[in-house]
Amino acid sequence: MAASNSGTDRKALVDKFGRRVDYIRLSVTDRCDFRCVYCMTEEMTFLPRKEILSLEELFLIAKAFVDLGVTKIRLTGGEPLVRSDVLSLVERLGQLTDLEELLITTNGAQLDKYAEPLRAAGVTRVNVSIDSLNAERFKRISRVGKLDKVLEGIEAARAAGFNRVKLNSVIMRGYNEDEVIDLAEYALARDIDIAFIEEMPLGEASDHAREDTTCSNAWVRELLNSRFELSESAAKTAGPSRYVDVKGYKSRIGFISPVTHNFCGDCNRVRVTVEGRLLLCLGNEHSMDLRAILRAEDFSEANLRDAIVAAMDLKPERHYFYEKDHAQPIRLMNMTGG
Repeated sequence: MAASNSGTDRKALVDKFGRRVDYIRLSVTDRCDFRCVYCMTEEMTFLPRKEILSLEELFLIAKAFVDLGVTKIRLTGGEPLVRSDVLSLVERLGQLTDLEELLITTNGAQLDKYAEPLRAAGVTRVNVSIDSLNAERFKRISRVGKLDKVLEGIEAARAAGFNRVKLNSVIMRGYNEDEVIDLAEYALARDIDIAFIEEMPLGEASDHAREDTTCSNAWVRELLNSRFELSESAAKTAGPSRYVDVKGYKSRIGFISPVTHNFCGDCNRVRVTVEGRLLLCLGNEHSMDLRAILRAEDFSEANLRDAIVAAMDLKPERHYFYEKDHAQPIRLMNMTGG
């Protein structure tokens, strides 16, 4: 990362439980060229243009967080690469001196075109979502996606020289639970990591009841144990993945288990939605409207930083997925940011 971001003092963002926030997931769009069954309904209504943040507003939010000690930003969506002129935002973020990692999560369908420009603009790591290696099944899960385009995108990302390329796979009973080993072998053979993700109860899926399809990562790991020799990895990332090493391979296998393993105690993350809601927790509705601050007549970067600092007191202790005594989030994943 190159140019200076500002002369402000870098304060730490610490919530009332003593957790330091140094990582944000910044959604640049709620739109996507796929309609994955766990993320969206088939007939989606997207936000009108006036309600979404401009690229300049997204940059101001990112800069404010970096001024406050955030060192890692992940760009998400929807699908971030469908946002018009998104590379101009990436280039500006890549110039923030104190930002140590700039990452992107994508469905991979446009990486054949964007991998090299993203790397040149300062993106250090790429996560690609892929839930099946069978073309027909892939289309069933994504509703409209083409597997060959995603596979081409993964190869383009490998060739572009990112510090790390990782695959994300949501395993769902009745959809792809029989592909766990195939997906792992695909990643390991290419020296890239893969993380298996439990389906989260965010919004109401139109194709299935989530309680019927969610596969625990304990089950996934037991299946992998039948094929590979796994051992606990000393590697730590800033995210929620818990990794294992695989004997005979350079790559790691990760598990993101928000349903069966509450990892909230060391949560270091917040999310900003494309309409400017600062979400303090993936599984709760605690939030602050940053768009109102950005568009106020008396806007200043200092006011924005002060609001972000104040919002840390809203961050709840934990989420309550599938606990009947607690309300579940009604927003779909494309509105939340992956």
